[in-house]
Amino acid sequence: MNEWELLFTEILGCLRYELYLKNNLKFKPYQRDFLFDALKRRMDHEPLQYILGKTEFMGLEFKVNKDVFIPRPETEHLVEHTLRLISSLAKDREVLRILDLGTGSGCIAISIAKYVSYNNIVIDATDISQEALHIAKLNAQCNQVKINFLQTDLFLGLKFGLYDIIVSNPPYVPSSQIGRFSKEIFYEPVIALDGGRRGLRFFYRIIRDAHLYLKKDGYLIMEIGYGQLNSIKKIFRNIRNLKMVEVIKDYTNIDRVIIAKNYG
Repeated sequence: MNEWELLFTEILGCLRYELYLKNNLKFKPYQRDFLFDALKRRMDHEPLQYILGKTEFMGLEFKVNKDVFIPRPETEHLVEHTLRLISSLAKDREVLRILDLGTGSGCIAISIAKYVSYNNIVIDATDISQEALHIAKLNAQCNQVKINFLQTDLFLGLKFGLYDIIVSNPPYVPSSQIGRFSKEIFYEPVIALDGGRRGLRFFYRIIRDAHLYLKKDGYLIMEIGYGQLNSIKKIFRNIRNLKMVEVIKDYTNIDRVIIAKNYG
């Protein structure tokens, strides 16, 4: 659905086809007030997802507000390939532990928990933002999954060697480029976007330390930004035990997901 269809079906509580086939759809006063407020906010470039207070990701509904980054379709590739990794590991392990670093709205961890087909999975999800974790917990409740949420700055305070899979969609936009995006982006939390001068700050930190928190033969899987692959490969060159084993392109043929294995 386009934005207008999303807005009107939400306000009227109807299906998309009813917008076009029914001639008797009428606004109640409170619906009209919401519509006028929504149009004003949208004209000010506020994302529709924040106006409606929700968005869809992996076929699931997630609550969103200005405390969390709006999930993007590109990140569904990250979830899909994490589920593939889980399928290859879970049957041979008594318990499979997964860590979602920088969970934000919780969309990655919750989608994994919702769609995984094994019962021996334990998922921890961390974020530095208490406000983001509040939204993530609400989303876990709404989608009826169990996630262990922790407020941490990346790995700080976590136990060594605990996880079979670490998954992350870190901030990767270069600081100087944030202002070049559409005005909608300024409504989203800068902490979820800003990856430092070259967009690589969090890749350095995660790749440097991930092997300490992965079990032997565990995996790190991350979303990356456009044109960042070669720079990220250079980071891996200085890491003894963690080696990149796969690069996955999205539907537009852009390098989108990397997978690394811990050989230590």
